[in-house]
Amino acid sequence: MGVLSDQDIRKALDKGRLAIRAFHEANLTPNGYDLTVAQVVVPSKNLKTTSGAARVPAGTRFLVGTEERVELGSELVGALWLRSTWARRGVLASFGAVDAGFQGTLTLGALNASEAELEVPIGERFAQIVFHLLEHPAKTTYEKRSGTYQGQEDVTVR
Repeated sequence: MGVLSDQDIRKALDKGRLAIRAFHEANLTPNGYDLTVAQVVVPSKNLKTTSGAARVPAGTRFLVGTEERVELGSELVGALWLRSTWARRGVLASFGAVDAGFQGTLTLGALNASEAELEVPIGERFAQIVFHLLEHPAKTTYEKRSGTYQGQEDVTVR
């Protein structure tokens, strides 16, 4: 299972094996793509921010919805990584894989583990998605297996 380089990502986009809606060339990295913040939800405060900057209290869980909508073919899986800039600010996050066949925006859960309020600007790069090529295409893709979040366009809290 190899990781796609920037050149491989461009080829996958050109061939329709991968789509990134709201693609920004500046977000393409040597081996992935940086996802940007479209919205921030702080469930415990019932707050949703879609412009300006969200303010996340210390010790509080929050959710980030991506601007980008990704569409993965049956031969690709995405691995999500928190950008180190956010880790240095005290953000902790654990992400799962983006399954082959997934289509939609992503909801990323995180925790402001710092002792200070955290500012999360809308439009800021938050996480990187790294694409892995499967040795064989998935027999049963995400939308056929569970599809719980297939087609999501907004932050999903559950």
